[in-house]
Amino acid sequence: MKKNDSKTVKPNPKALLPIIVFLILYLGNGVFFEYIRPAEGQMGFYVVSVVLAFSISLIVAFLQNKELSFDEKIHICAKGIGDDNIVTMLFIFLMAGAFSGIASEAGGASSTANMLLSVIPSRFAVPGLFLISCLISMAMGTSVGTITVIVPIACAVAGSGQLSLPFCVGVVVGGSMFGDNLSFISDTTIAATKTQGVEMKDKFRTNIKVAVPAALITLVILFIYAFMNQGAEVGKYEYSILQAIPYFIVLVMAAIGINVFLVLISGILLFIGVGVITGSLTYQTALSSMGSGMTGMFETMIVTILVASIASLMKEYGGFEAILSFIRKVANGKRGGMFGIALLTAIMDIATANNTVAIVIAAPIAKDISEEYGVEPPKTASLLDTCSCIMQGIIPYGAQLLIAAGIAGVTSMSLVMFLIYPFLLAIFVIASIIMTR
Repeated sequence: MKKNDSKTVKPNPKALLPIIVFLILYLGNGVFFEYIRPAEGQMGFYVVSVVLAFSISLIVAFLQNKELSFDEKIHICAKGIGDDNIVTMLFIFLMAGAFSGIASEAGGASSTANMLLSVIPSRFAVPGLFLISCLISMAMGTSVGTITVIVPIACAVAGSGQLSLPFCVGVVVGGSMFGDNLSFISDTTIAATKTQGVEMKDKFRTNIKVAVPAALITLVILFIYAFMNQGAEVGKYEYSILQAIPYFIVLVMAAIGINVFLVLISGILLFIGVGVITGSLTYQTALSSMGSGMTGMFETMIVTILVASIASLMKEYGGFEAILSFIRKVANGKRGGMFGIALLTAIMDIATANNTVAIVIAAPIAKDISEEYGVEPPKTASLLDTCSCIMQGIIPYGAQLLIAAGIAGVTSMSLVMFLIYPFLLAIFVIASIIMTR
């Protein structure tokens, strides 16, 4: 068997064929069913399962390179899947799914949002929506979940204050991507850190240097907007302080660097206790909600396994070396390597319309780039997570904008021009790369 070492493998662009096949299957069919022959009530990019597309791509990878036997290729895939970081990531996905499921069933997300809304003056309802979206997505670890909870409130705020509906919804989408990027229990954070072998707290410290300034400027813009308008009556929403407390405890635990498994287990136990006390949970609903949350992570886990297999084969065949050879020709030093990682991740997200999948695909190549160009692993993890979230928060065919637009009854394209935070975040990422020494 050939030694699996990128330094001794010759560049082989043909080894990238599985990814090309995936893009044709997934992106091609997505564009066709979304824009050429759309079906009412069906999101075009979800007609073809990402699992199916990657499975076919894996078959293509197995058909390549006849110098290796089938058993040897299986061994290469097994080594890729069995990597410590991949295994850890899979376990965290399961725990994060259980946490998300029981937190939602216990009423934590809605109570936290309603509690925050109740203390925000009506004039500042719009910046309040952004701040609430940031906090909820940080606590939940999911942008889609945050959008589902907060967009209906944004619609009510827009209606009562005669404000632009796409603007209010766009503000929520931007805030949801803030938390998706920074949350310790977000699948993008898990994927970015574990594939690069770094601690979540180290990636977080690197991330906040670009995310927080972008968020603060967004808030300033929204406060200016608030002062120029009369505000909106947000109404009265019911909430339970008890149901909101576990989220804040989880945020604090994660922020001070406690092991993510302990954070998630503590969060699950806290929500079980709160749910029993407030009557929002029973023994049956607690079990079913955790099970449903775990089930919701299955596709992400299967995709992770498939991509790890495909990436291992492509690397063995010389595909990674082909990409690195191209980057060597156009990149100049550390900054060039960082731009290469950022661009690679952004392109993968545009192609897959899924930020977690984009990270899993780009991560092994990004790790090779970072090692060759001296990019610190936390910075690489930050670029993977941030750039994927930027594109995911902007592309009109991504789940975030499609779901937000569907709830609000507007087109996803109408939201793009109001995505203040993602665009500002992109500017800060580019600036951070340029200023790197």
